[in-house]
Amino acid sequence: MTGKAIGKDYDLVIIGAGSGGLTAAGFAGKLGARVALVEKRRIGGDCTWTGCVPSKALLKAAKVAHEVRSAAQYGIVATGPVTDMRRVRQYIAEAIQKVYESESPEELQRLGIDVIMECARFEGPNTIIAGERRIHAKTFLITTGARPVVPAIAGLNEVPYLTYEQFFDNDVLPETLLVVGAGPIGMEMAQAYQRLGAQVVVIAEQLLPKEEPEVREVMQRVFEREGIRFIMGRISAARKDGKDVVVRAAGHEVRGDLLLVAAGRKPSLADLELEKAGVVYTDKGIAVDSQLRTNVRNIYAAGDVTGGFQFTHFAGWQAFQAVRNALLPGSSSGFTELVPWTTFTDPEVAHVGLTEAQAHEEFGDAVRICRWEMSRTDRAVCENDTDGFVKLIAKKDGTILGATIVAGRAGEAITEIIVAIKQKMKVMDLSGVIHAYPTYSTAVQQLAAEIAVEGMLAGASGRIIRGISRIVR
Repeated sequence: MTGKAIGKDYDLVIIGAGSGGLTAAGFAGKLGARVALVEKRRIGGDCTWTGCVPSKALLKAAKVAHEVRSAAQYGIVATGPVTDMRRVRQYIAEAIQKVYESESPEELQRLGIDVIMECARFEGPNTIIAGERRIHAKTFLITTGARPVVPAIAGLNEVPYLTYEQFFDNDVLPETLLVVGAGPIGMEMAQAYQRLGAQVVVIAEQLLPKEEPEVREVMQRVFEREGIRFIMGRISAARKDGKDVVVRAAGHEVRGDLLLVAAGRKPSLADLELEKAGVVYTDKGIAVDSQLRTNVRNIYAAGDVTGGFQFTHFAGWQAFQAVRNALLPGSSSGFTELVPWTTFTDPEVAHVGLTEAQAHEEFGDAVRICRWEMSRTDRAVCENDTDGFVKLIAKKDGTILGATIVAGRAGEAITEIIVAIKQKMKVMDLSGVIHAYPTYSTAVQQLAAEIAVEGMLAGASGRIIRGISRIVR
């Protein structure tokens, strides 16, 4: 355990050492503030231990298995892959350890941040108890993240099941994996285990419910082609039958030997005793104002614990804004609608800005929707990765409102759209930027160029331009 003496005063005490807490502590330390970071479990939070890092390592192993299985179409002769789940688990653990090395308590202490590995609870608005320590601070920042939601399902408590918190410790490949929930976590894990050799059955009311309808259409086709089965309906009951778990949904019963419950996440507020500090909250999260301050002036909250977007990058951004507001003059908003997300299935699904429905609701008919199929993108053709598209949503004057990309590198390709919206660029600006060829982002330029040319040649101005061209010719 590290940390300074009991009663040590701090400028800022951060409760929770996930993405938000680490970002906040690093920034506050660079400002010269006296900082303590209090964490009851492990530095790095969900992202390092049970979320982003292990899931992407698992997806990599699964992609290798998939490519071996499909090697013949590229003229490569290979025997079918055999999955060693213990080795897969070891690979995941190695990835976690490499990431953790840069955020360990020792590394943070070296940067001048006091790390206290204890459960924190408020004693009052200026004091917390952490283990046997009573810690005073001018300002507190709560970044305790979120935890899995386990829905009320008849019989679920009587059967063995995993959430994402235990899933990456599994070292036995099941014959049949049942996945409850078809959001990003559920579908990433479903595709991974199907590719590793399990039969996966997904039980959910809707596939990727936050995505555009055409995303769901493409992704369901991909998942079913790979062998994933779907039962579209709400799970109503679960029971144990020998070694199997049997679940019931939409009038069907399906059995498997491993059950993953991926039904979302909720703010992690247990043990904080916020009432003693006078902080207002509900089970949906801690209430904050636009500067991320709670109703108690010296206590801030950021990231998943506030009940908003549940993304590592958003938690880090919000925590940075909270520290800026707490320790520097002036203030910055801790909220923005420009929050990108990526679901790391294969193909990836990335989105930023308004959806088509949101754009029409806000701007009516003054909206233009354009789509470019990945089958028209040379790099995707070469990679045999043609499932997907780029969808760009813009106003009639070319102002970019949002985009969705379904492609093998969608999470990378969406970045220029994020910058374009942030800088209030128009479609014409994207079309005039030379993109390296052949890349996935070429599709963005091709779509933008098509929109720009069509706009230029439309109406009276188009007739004039065509007339000038005939004169020049």
